[in-house]
Amino acid sequence: MDTDEPSLMDLARDERADLAEFLATLTSDEWQTESLCTGWTVKDVVAHIVSYEELGVAGLFKRFVKGRVVRANEVGVAEYSTMSTTGLLEFLNRHLRPQGLTAGFGGMIGLVDGTVHHQDIRRALGHPRDVPAQRLQRILPLVPGNPRLGAGRRIRGLRLCANDIEWEHGHGPEVSGSGEALLLAMTGRRQAAEELSGPGVEILLGRL
Repeated sequence: MDTDEPSLMDLARDERADLAEFLATLTSDEWQTESLCTGWTVKDVVAHIVSYEELGVAGLFKRFVKGRVVRANEVGVAEYSTMSTTGLLEFLNRHLRPQGLTAGFGGMIGLVDGTVHHQDIRRALGHPRDVPAQRLQRILPLVPGNPRLGAGRRIRGLRLCANDIEWEHGHGPEVSGSGEALLLAMTGRRQAAEELSGPGVEILLGRL
């Protein structure tokens, strides 16, 4: 990495700061709108983003046991969504720099999750934005090989090509579009996948 480039942790912090600034503009009805995460409102998504910040090893183990691992996220949302929207936003502003689990892999978890969920909220509310190209350029290579995100099985045998930044991945029928849409499609967001083009799109859509 170029020594002048910000770290993943710095980028994660910047992404959370942008999200917090946007959340401060929302009405109470917008906080209760369903996001692109099925079954989760905007408030639930924010609760999820911050729900691992203050968990130590013991707390993390307890949550995984309670949620039988696969439902650990839901356990965290249930705990933190009881906070008011003001409380959640204040908590986020106190934790702009990822801590705990989200600080893992040098801030990679916080950056990827923060960016994807920021878009989950904005797209659901009809407030699109251009994700800073520098962040997309760093995030996209991190997604295909991450088993936690499930991208590998969705894009297997496909060639993904961004048309707004320099990034491509894989071999096979092409799927092209914006880096943001490719990021969200890889992480299972059908709305974004429907914006893509190329002979591989139907294959991708069939896997979502």
